[in-house]
Amino acid sequence: MRKITILQGHPDNDPARLCRALAAAYAEGARAGGHSVKEVDIARLDVPFLRTQNDFELGLMPEGLAEAGEALAWADHVVLVFPLWLGTLPALAKAFLEQVLRPGTAFRYNDGGVPEKLLTGRSVRIVVTMGMPAFIYRWWYGAHGLRGLERNILSFVGLGPIRRSLFGGVGTANEEKRRLWLARMASLGREGR
Repeated sequence: MRKITILQGHPDNDPARLCRALAAAYAEGARAGGHSVKEVDIARLDVPFLRTQNDFELGLMPEGLAEAGEALAWADHVVLVFPLWLGTLPALAKAFLEQVLRPGTAFRYNDGGVPEKLLTGRSVRIVVTMGMPAFIYRWWYGAHGLRGLERNILSFVGLGPIRRSLFGGVGTANEEKRRLWLARMASLGREGR
């Protein structure tokens, strides 16, 4: 059985959002599969933006994010759910990652110049909703925002392997398609992947 932390990265806390339904289906499936689950709703947190390198490297994680940081450290599998905005994750979700993946928490600078990864041994599933068809995002745009997130943030701190679930055309998806998407997320949750 796995310890799973679900990071809900949609900045709108409207329960009608597809991201919220997908995360809930995953959580329900994971619990049904016997996994331990913690959920972090980024929209409900006070996430300040970092403005200087000094604050990032030497400042403390805001007190209101400590529990979320602990949930991330506790997990052996992380699920990050967000809508695609301007080709990548929303600013609030990025600000959250900058705050909780700080030096000393997620990685450590060393004398050799290559930072030590402190979050190794944790797999990740990225779940993204988008208006455009997912194959267009992958093929035409090269999934550039996801590749940057995976390589420059998640892998940098040791998170991996990283898997993706992309849900495209959400604005035109009928109820049957949405039902299939939710069933897929519940199945992934039961399997803990």
